[in-house]
Amino acid sequence: MPDTWNEPESQSDDCDQCGLCCRIFGNSITPTVMNLYCWIEQGRTDILRYFSAAKEDGVWVNCAVLLKEDLGDIILMEMRDPETGGYLSVCPFLRRVRREKYICSIHPVKPDMCRNYQPWVWGETYFGRCKSLKKRDNRYIWRHICE
Repeated sequence: MPDTWNEPESQSDDCDQCGLCCRIFGNSITPTVMNLYCWIEQGRTDILRYFSAAKEDGVWVNCAVLLKEDLGDIILMEMRDPETGGYLSVCPFLRRVRREKYICSIHPVKPDMCRNYQPWVWGETYFGRCKSLKKRDNRYIWRHICE
């Protein structure tokens, strides 16, 4: 199984890694079918086990047992506790490395919704405590919109 504890050099040039986004939304991560495909190809059951999928016939299965051939039958995916089947309160891949610094332990292969989430570009006002937004004071947003 791949080592998921190594901290990447830089997880994002714009993110200050405060973990706020991941702590707020991390329990509702929904991977794409392509994410599942890649994790199946890579043998990443350490990631897959945290997701359950509903198939067309209404049966829910843990994604760690899915085969590539099953992916066309998936209609819904949810993050779930692999032990209890219940909902998680926080992303299981979020790791605190310092008092105010968090990293994604699966950063190189994290789901597309995590990879594409950039509140400092979108100007999300929900994150009043986001250091990246505060640091940019929304100037970053307007610079990118007007280019």
